[in-house]
Amino acid sequence: MKTAMDQFRMKKALIVEDHPDLLHILTLKLEMLGFAVISANNGKQGVAKAIEENPDLILMDIRMPVMDGREATRIIRSNPKTQDIPILASTVLFRESDLSSCIEAGCNDYITKPYTFKQLQEKILDFIPSAWPL
Repeated sequence: MKTAMDQFRMKKALIVEDHPDLLHILTLKLEMLGFAVISANNGKQGVAKAIEENPDLILMDIRMPVMDGREATRIIRSNPKTQDIPILASTVLFRESDLSSCIEAGCNDYITKPYTFKQLQEKILDFIPSAWPL
């Protein structure tokens, strides 16, 4: 349960992304939005970090080795501790069936790569209205 002090603490974002360069850029941009950033290189690490860190937002790549983002999302949604964390799928998939499978897995929304950081910010603001503008 959130307390009054929660509104004053720095928001945490978990980025689950297997491409190191993109992970680095996303980390910098989310830090500019006022987030403390935690990262994971695959879905299995993402699940563990979500449970351990209880972030305010998860940016989840869908196509990754070890465990893909859809499976990681299903596991996160099945855990009472993490089931309500907003999850934004970040994906190169663009077919309607692929995108709807992200929602069916439990993602709240998706953004298709490549995207601008303004587009990413707009999506994030839907979940975290207090994120700072770029």
